[in-house]
Amino acid sequence: MTDTASARRARLDALREKTLHRQVVAHEGTGFNGRWSRRQWAHASLFATAAMLAAAIVPGFDRPVATRGDVLAPRHSMALALPPLKLTQARGDSWQMVQVKRGQTLASIMKDMGIAQATREMLLAQPSVKDQLLHAMKPGTQLAFDLPVGGDLRAFRFDQDESHRVELTFDGGKVHEHVQASPTETRTVVISGKVGNSLYASARKLGLTSAHVNTLTDDMFKYDIDFNDDVGADDRFSVVVEQTWRDGELVNTGPVLAATFSTGDTLHSAFRFDRGGKPEYFTADGRSLKRTFIRMPIPYARLTSGFGNRFHPVLGRMRMHKGVDYAAGIGTPIMAAGDARVAFVGWKGGYGRVVELDHGRGYSTLYGHMSAFGSEHVGQRIAQGTVIGYVGASGLATGPHLHYEFKVNGAQRNPLSVTMPPPEPLSGAEFTAFHSQTRTALARIREVEHVIYSGDDADTRVAKAPARTEKPGRRS
Repeated sequence: MTDTASARRARLDALREKTLHRQVVAHEGTGFNGRWSRRQWAHASLFATAAMLAAAIVPGFDRPVATRGDVLAPRHSMALALPPLKLTQARGDSWQMVQVKRGQTLASIMKDMGIAQATREMLLAQPSVKDQLLHAMKPGTQLAFDLPVGGDLRAFRFDQDESHRVELTFDGGKVHEHVQASPTETRTVVISGKVGNSLYASARKLGLTSAHVNTLTDDMFKYDIDFNDDVGADDRFSVVVEQTWRDGELVNTGPVLAATFSTGDTLHSAFRFDRGGKPEYFTADGRSLKRTFIRMPIPYARLTSGFGNRFHPVLGRMRMHKGVDYAAGIGTPIMAAGDARVAFVGWKGGYGRVVELDHGRGYSTLYGHMSAFGSEHVGQRIAQGTVIGYVGASGLATGPHLHYEFKVNGAQRNPLSVTMPPPEPLSGAEFTAFHSQTRTALARIREVEHVIYSGDDADTRVAKAPARTEKPGRRS
């Protein structure tokens, strides 16, 4: 035991003894009989504990007082040379990142940040800023400001595109622009999950966008899967997409390249492939998932008159109705039922304002009683779904509606019951390229599903979509 510890122990014993002595003296005049009561012992213990705590807590209480002969050890201060700071370190890290919100503009953001008006005007006048940020800035755009506390803007940074970054620096009333190359990395990834309570919520949680979900439900599987009734919580989906990364940050996720969707024991598959310079989605055996024609070329409409003989509401007599009528509000857009060449745009007797489309192979469609035309002209080629006009009541009509005719070799057919021609499958060199692309995508999906769903025998499932059988009442 050291001298310091011995001295500390001796002082604590002395304190305890003095405390006990005070207790005895205090009770000598009260008939103390040589034995302490419980209360007396409690008081003695309390005072002893307080003394010990004071000795342990109060600085220097347990240190021996230096005597005249003690010599204190000398202390020395040393100056150590430190490496020089970089300019940016010396100025401080004053970069502030801002993510643009809906309704915000660059001018409003800078004003909220307290940037001087002269500096704001100087920045907004830069050609690169005017071209890319004043009119095309979208919510979610990342902006960076070098704005020190108590100072004015020193630099401004934004992404010109996925691989280039623009930095503007301010120096003596002048602005210097520098475009920096930002290397990016493209990764092909498989995002897989289960439907759960909501396909949309599950897909968004995994990093897919609403556009990706719409691709699954509207472009890929809308003819094979009823997403209201056919899908259960345990059904699963896998999506192949390309992601662009820069500096460890996800910059962009591309369109769906391939996908599989399970409903019960059936696995549906779809693959993106460019045919004729346009992207389409196909089954694993090269059949297009796009219908050649849509039966109902108008959204949110009500069928009011079918195909066949009927009493004409305007002429007041029986007459063959060679099409079908859909009631809708004036101005409701009308879509082209399929890819086509515009054959006629104008007024045609009782049909009023009419557009006729030639779809090739002997198929054509007619759209009557329009209130206005689209921007198409005769001879122009248009894609399925293009808005060609708007619902009206021109010609012999008692109210706003669309009169729609479907013709085969010039003869009207009932568009609700006629067998629509199937789309042409891929063949030749296109099918060879598609098959090679499909095999790679399927291998990626199987590998990921085998890891995630190994208990579900994912590797034994067939990735070929079954033959499609359209359900009664299913729109096509």
